[in-house]
Amino acid sequence: MVDHSMQSSVSHKSRRWLFGLLVLLIVVALCWWLWPSASKKAATAQPAGHTSKSGMMRPGFGGSTLAVPVRVADVTRGDFAVYYKALGTVTALNTINVRSRVAGELVKVYFKEGQMVKAGELLAEIDPRSYQNALLQAEGTLLQNQAQLKNAQVDVQRYRGLYAEDSIAKQTLDTAEALVSQYQGTVKTNQAAVNDAKLNLEFTKIRAPITGRVGLRQLDVGNLVAANDTTALVVITQTEPIVVSFTLPEKDLALVLERYRSGARLPVQAWNRGDTQELATGVLSSIDNQIDITTGTLKFKALFDNRDQVLFPNQFVNVHLLADTLKNVILAPTAAIQYGTNGSFVYAMDGDKKVKIRSIKVGVTDGDVTVIEEGLEPGDRVVLEGTDRLRDGGAVEVVNDSAEVPATPAQHLQGGPEADATADGKVKGKAHE
Repeated sequence: MVDHSMQSSVSHKSRRWLFGLLVLLIVVALCWWLWPSASKKAATAQPAGHTSKSGMMRPGFGGSTLAVPVRVADVTRGDFAVYYKALGTVTALNTINVRSRVAGELVKVYFKEGQMVKAGELLAEIDPRSYQNALLQAEGTLLQNQAQLKNAQVDVQRYRGLYAEDSIAKQTLDTAEALVSQYQGTVKTNQAAVNDAKLNLEFTKIRAPITGRVGLRQLDVGNLVAANDTTALVVITQTEPIVVSFTLPEKDLALVLERYRSGARLPVQAWNRGDTQELATGVLSSIDNQIDITTGTLKFKALFDNRDQVLFPNQFVNVHLLADTLKNVILAPTAAIQYGTNGSFVYAMDGDKKVKIRSIKVGVTDGDVTVIEEGLEPGDRVVLEGTDRLRDGGAVEVVNDSAEVPATPAQHLQGGPEADATADGKVKGKAHE
């Protein structure tokens, strides 16, 4: 009885399994049978594509043998400027802390904060009365000793006549001559005291030592100042000309040093922090004598006239150093360059309706245009947009409007914002290698 029950249960399970397998086979057969019909309907209804202005069917985002809309650009020949970019700091050519050289009360201030001053221009004045009195005293002492010197000289002349007549002893003449020498020394000392008093009196007038722009006033009228006080009256910075300091990595030095040592004047541009606007143009003026071992960079200085006062000390700028200009080289849009496992390549037009993958060797770039060392010739046309759907030997339709080139959701077009940023980063990295 138990054996019959177990056999019945096993037989029932086997029948259910066979029935399920049969249903699955029927479903697979129906799908295979209906698939061509569905493909024809999709081609007729065109759910994934659209029609161009020319009437040509354009494929959707799936695989298709229809022509792919693309935008192309010409490969040209011309000159290419090689720039090295760096972050620079604006530095005043000279910075002076203006202090008083004599002690006294600050009685007048002649400058306005932030104004331009010339060398020698009067900035402030210390109370001069005590120094005027010191000068008068020194001049009085000088006059006294000059009178005594004159009297002693007259005595010497008289004594020499008497000595010639043998009327006085030689000792008397020698004493008179020694007295003259003594008074001559005293007069020189007095003259030095007068000169020193005049100098101190002149120092009561504080003048600008250099031409430049004054900063904020640090001391007000009425304050007592001392000679060489730690607190400066004002700071003057020389901003015409002005210096921009920057560094370049060791790998970029060969070309720059070669041009600099040959006597070439290398132009340097200063751009704003966003690198969107050129502020000023100068020239490379000096190079440091050693490489910084911690950063592997060499320090440079560029000199700018700065007549329009657009550069301020301690300002950060983007530096563009024109190291060289390549003559008669092949140029291609950076947006057309692709990168794969086998290196750089482009989709080049093969006639008017097809594209062909062409391996290239790239050189330096400025982000928008790249020097092509091998693989392209002037007159070649390369694909700028629509590269994400191309294959070697694929059919294409050349269009002029970017809006006519479909983009996949997962990949941006060459020339789009994100693609440009990626391409720029890769190519700029290779440009300095």
